[in-house]
Amino acid sequence: MDLIEELRWRGMFHDMMPGTDEHLRQNAPISGYIGFDPTAPSLHIGNLATIMLLVHLQRAGHRPLALVGGATGMIGDPSGKSAERNLLDEEALRRNQAGIRAQLEKFLVFDDSPTGALVVNNYDWFKDFGFLGFLREVGKHLTVNYMMAKDSVKRRISGDENSGAEGLSYTEFSYQLLQGYDFVHLFRTYGCTLQMGASDQWGNITTGTELIRRMGTAEPEEGAQKPAKAYALTGQLITKADGTKYGKSETGTVWLDASLTSPYQFYQFFLNAADADVPRLIRVFTLLTQPEIEALEAEHAEAPHKRILQKALAEQVTTRVHGAEAYEAALAASQVLFGGGELASLDEATLLDVFAGVPRLEVPRAELAEMNVVSLLSEATGGTIFPSKGEARKMMQAGGVSLNREKVAPEHLATDVTPLLGQYLVAQKGKKNYFLLKLV
Repeated sequence: MDLIEELRWRGMFHDMMPGTDEHLRQNAPISGYIGFDPTAPSLHIGNLATIMLLVHLQRAGHRPLALVGGATGMIGDPSGKSAERNLLDEEALRRNQAGIRAQLEKFLVFDDSPTGALVVNNYDWFKDFGFLGFLREVGKHLTVNYMMAKDSVKRRISGDENSGAEGLSYTEFSYQLLQGYDFVHLFRTYGCTLQMGASDQWGNITTGTELIRRMGTAEPEEGAQKPAKAYALTGQLITKADGTKYGKSETGTVWLDASLTSPYQFYQFFLNAADADVPRLIRVFTLLTQPEIEALEAEHAEAPHKRILQKALAEQVTTRVHGAEAYEAALAASQVLFGGGELASLDEATLLDVFAGVPRLEVPRAELAEMNVVSLLSEATGGTIFPSKGEARKMMQAGGVSLNREKVAPEHLATDVTPLLGQYLVAQKGKKNYFLLKLV
């Protein structure tokens, strides 16, 4: 597989240093790396595009290195930020790093082959690097003028009211120097000749290639091939058709960790992708081939309401991130809401997840005895579902009310309906209005 050609047709390619394409073709396998920020316990959708860069690098016959920034994570990258981030302690960073490694293992092949992936942590080489030693060995090679010319620095250093920036501390100003030295270390230690990242990382990446050029090539560790030159490649930032950043839902960031974003919410996020966005998303976030994607697009064009592209995208990504079993559970949960699936098939966590956005009401269990469903859905719920018994009775007589997917009539008793998991009733008013009742 030709890496650059693959990235281009997928819409993932943004820029590269001259000679990068030839270097990849003539020196396989080369080692290339991407850095990941460990300031959160999980990676998120925004990281997926850069993870996929490493996936395609490995599929093209090269060795991917994932650098977890234990040291640089203590400082924070100013790129794309208007304010300095909070600093984490070493223990929190280590926990986050462990979670990130586990997520990367779902995408990359870790083995002892020449293309086997490797996770490295820059805290390991920065922890004993003294301040004076760093200034003497690294800092002297770059001028302040060079560092200030980077867009990420210029935007923050102005600190004017219109930019929304808060200025830039020396701590964050030094970030590009630290990231640049990461490349120097990996270049020397592992023969790593390529750094990749999103397009907003171009300044930091080229700082690394410039440091390598100025610092010279020290001898690599035993067993590593001595590199000759370093290269840079960036991928496109993933944005929506309207130009806004992709990766957040109405409730916030979409994480890869199931405890932060459930598989059902994750699946729904991709299932709800706009028609204008999904052709690009399915190229970036899946490994479906060009003929497979074009076939899906043709099928989708014939019946857009079936959301064929969205379903394929959601299946592929949810299965990769959370596994086939979690995907099947998310699909079943979706069918409960939109396809008439069985409510009784859901466990409590999934049930609450499916109905996370609907009104929740508590009803004393003791009051249900001899109460009919008319009273339950009006008086007992404080008028939230129906403001009066008359309105509830009228809609029930028209067949417009269900409890746990069973149509109910005014003469039904509340105890005629078996609660889900012994404590939940799902009330449906009309086609789209849901309410979750919990018996307490």
